[in-house]
Amino acid sequence: MLVAIILWAISAVFSLGLLGLSYIWARHNAGKPWKTRIDKDYRPKVSIIVPTYNESEVIDYKLQNLARLDYPKSLTQIIVIDSRSTDSTLEKTQTFAKNHPEMNLNILVENERLGKSSALNKALKSCNGDIVIISDADCFWPSDILNKTLPYLADSTVGAISGPKRLLNREASSATRNEETYLMSMNMIKLGESKSSSTTLFEGGFSAYKKEVLESFDPYTTGSDDSGTVIKLMEKGFRAIMIQEGEFFTVFPKTWRGRFTMKVRRAIQLISVMKKHAALLLKNQIKVGKNVVAKNVFLYMVSPLLFLLFLATTVYLMIQFPLSVLTMLVFLIPRANTYLTEAILNYLILLYALFSSLSRRKFIVWETSEDRTLLQPKILAEKGLI
Repeated sequence: MLVAIILWAISAVFSLGLLGLSYIWARHNAGKPWKTRIDKDYRPKVSIIVPTYNESEVIDYKLQNLARLDYPKSLTQIIVIDSRSTDSTLEKTQTFAKNHPEMNLNILVENERLGKSSALNKALKSCNGDIVIISDADCFWPSDILNKTLPYLADSTVGAISGPKRLLNREASSATRNEETYLMSMNMIKLGESKSSSTTLFEGGFSAYKKEVLESFDPYTTGSDDSGTVIKLMEKGFRAIMIQEGEFFTVFPKTWRGRFTMKVRRAIQLISVMKKHAALLLKNQIKVGKNVVAKNVFLYMVSPLLFLLFLATTVYLMIQFPLSVLTMLVFLIPRANTYLTEAILNYLILLYALFSSLSRRKFIVWETSEDRTLLQPKILAEKGLI
């Protein structure tokens, strides 16, 4: 019995406890000023890549959004790289380009669909900007996003920047409300990591890289072009930071099934990234943000296993002491602690991803999500995005 209690306490501390401490640490750092050179006069030439696959429902909105950017057209190149869409994505893009000759819009088509990273690497060869920016077709930027974010890249130690994701339909269902809560926590963590040194977690909705330090997208893992690409930069000693001014907007599946599917896909990508980080740490090849990398490797790969031990010992102790405080907490959690519920859900998803990675399957994870149909011009216009 004593052994069970000790195991329960240790597993609780190094799973849920460590997660809480990580958030507190990040929140503390997030409130500190930036130790980064920010040059508001920095206006580099940019190449914006939009990868597409069966995006006919949203591509017009995306191109309208990019047309509203408050950035010199002479310094902006836009590349749409289509990966053998079977709908009207390509035709709609070609029509938009014809009707908007003022936009430097280039259209590329892959011969074969090999996944998002492959498409981005093909597009990278045609980029002529000093900064390469990635944005998914279902993600939308405020018109002033480049003017607010690019000055951070004037710092010689910064190799890449990204922004926080915000949901346009956060009040649509309990699934979207919970996802918004999760995103707020993750954005705080990434901001705290960035102000400390560097973050390992990037979003595909808005991420910008200095072309001179970018060899390729996602050189290590299949399907994780954003977080995977950051690995190489950190090996070279460049910081990857998330900044609040880079927020972008998208929609999210309204159903719990859709949410679970999307989060599992993301978790599988992150596990593959963390495995590579762990290997680089052992070889002492990470030159910046070692503490952040080590923390995340533990949280994403070790803590889920300890959480499994925590669940097992909790059930055992509840059976032994049915009237214990543990039993009462189980009934309080769903009503009183959304954050704890989210932590439990995400640990379970990470466990699923960890066990899935053991199969060593090759994933092409670029699939059209159910959320595309949720994007409507009214909600985009209300936010001033189109």
